[in-house]
Amino acid sequence: MENQNSSKTASTISTLDDLAPCADYSLMESLNRDPDAKVDGVDHVPRQVFSGHYVPVNPMPIENPEYVTHSKQFFHELGFADSMAESADFIAMFSGDLSQVPEPMHKTGWATGYALSIFGTEYYQQCPFNTGNGYGDGRAVSVLEAVINDQRWEMQLKGGGRTPYCRGADGRAVLRSSVREFLAQEYMHALGVPTSRSLSLYVSKTEVVERPWYSEGSRSWDPDRMGLEPVAISTRVAPSFLRVGQIELFGRRARKQEHPNAMEELEKIVLHVIDREYADVIDPSFSLNEKIVLLAREFRSRLSSLVANWIRVGYCQGNFNSDNCAVGGFTLDYGPFGFCEVFDPRYQPWTGGGEHFAFFNQPVAAERNFEMFCTALMLLLENDPVALQQLEEIRTGFANVMHEQMQKVLAAKLGLETFDAALFNELVTLMMQTSVDYTIFFRELSSIPDDIDPLKESFYSNVNEEMEKRWSEWLTKWKVLITNTQGTVEELSAQMKRVNPKYSLREWLLAPAYQQAVDGNYDLIKELQKVMAQPYAEQSKEVEEKYYKLKPSEFSELAGVSHMSCSS
Repeated sequence: MENQNSSKTASTISTLDDLAPCADYSLMESLNRDPDAKVDGVDHVPRQVFSGHYVPVNPMPIENPEYVTHSKQFFHELGFADSMAESADFIAMFSGDLSQVPEPMHKTGWATGYALSIFGTEYYQQCPFNTGNGYGDGRAVSVLEAVINDQRWEMQLKGGGRTPYCRGADGRAVLRSSVREFLAQEYMHALGVPTSRSLSLYVSKTEVVERPWYSEGSRSWDPDRMGLEPVAISTRVAPSFLRVGQIELFGRRARKQEHPNAMEELEKIVLHVIDREYADVIDPSFSLNEKIVLLAREFRSRLSSLVANWIRVGYCQGNFNSDNCAVGGFTLDYGPFGFCEVFDPRYQPWTGGGEHFAFFNQPVAAERNFEMFCTALMLLLENDPVALQQLEEIRTGFANVMHEQMQKVLAAKLGLETFDAALFNELVTLMMQTSVDYTIFFRELSSIPDDIDPLKESFYSNVNEEMEKRWSEWLTKWKVLITNTQGTVEELSAQMKRVNPKYSLREWLLAPAYQQAVDGNYDLIKELQKVMAQPYAEQSKEVEEKYYKLKPSEFSELAGVSHMSCSS
């Protein structure tokens, strides 16, 4: 799949002309185009897409784009010169105008359809036609696929305008949600958790859209006002944006025999997933059935590891539907996400999410998504009972693999070589009864304290004598267990600090950044970028005083900070 002629060496890309030879559009070249698509890419009205893997569509440029920020670290990794982010042609392309891009870049982007299942149940009503043929990338338009340093990347504009899947919406993202996603993606990467990446962020100086959101100081559960907000386009980057929901869509069509090529299209997209995301672990000489079984096993491993690491760093996806689950096994979508502050296994930042997508329920939600993935794959193995049985064993084994990953991660957070369920369960009870800050507690524990006084830095409430005694007893039990680990106390502390971050991307830190950005002040965004690029590091005293502290009481139950709608 890799076009060796298109791979360019790092540190040589300072203009779009330098980037252009890297272009290599594998998805459009190897998969089926919607036969009803418009040749010119002017396809911005909701309609049913009955077949094909993608729709060519032109992004809709935002008016008068202004530079907000870019990821200097990711630019460096790609070999991009920082100056590119503020160059006229780069700003034009990554704010939606492809009309002047140099060849062989395409002047038309593409959008894809996918299906929706929520916690293992198929849904159709989110599609305006109630058929599932109108659900997909409503405002995300991919504009480039390129091979850079032998690594394939897809670049996608979030808020890039209407597509056939827009369901009547305006196709835009607002600055508020764009800032959140931009910062979250780079923070997750710094945490060492697989994720899509942030490239650039531009805002329109003149174009606004109306969105429901919260009044200042509101504690309402649902948005209580409509307001005009500036539109923005953030570019997110990943090896692919292939989702479980996409595999589901083609599986449903094949299962229901919706058109003569349905089974062929399912097979083609599964093979494309393997080429894009698993080429390093699945031998191309294997048979189709062997590849499918290996794909399921590898995806199970990646997905279970990903979700265990979400819990390690306190992340809650909020809306972990199948269409927000990347087949590559990384964090895909940052809509109503949040990072747990006051520890609660039922923590859920999204007002529409429910407990099925709550913090500690994410392993089960992942299992449901994996089951939907396997259900689609089974259709390709119907004539191979041995492979079908292998796939079924992989599917039913997800819970055990997930359990093992969770135990591994939780043991590491506690500095233990093996997980101790009784110790952990007692800790969970204490943390909930005391209202403990998830991030600060584990970071303080990582210093191997002599008594519980340092741990009290993470307590949102004062503890009475009885509770203090229980905490001390727990700490004593824990210290007995860690004495059995290898290495010195200093080595154990350093090891735990590599697992338990010091700095968390808390919503009350994020909100002022996007609020100030509306007025053209991007300083806090850039400050957050810098601090959150080193989440495990001991930073300056000034940074610690500002960012390493409990959630202030005035933000308790504050709408848009403690909870939020899915309005972006």
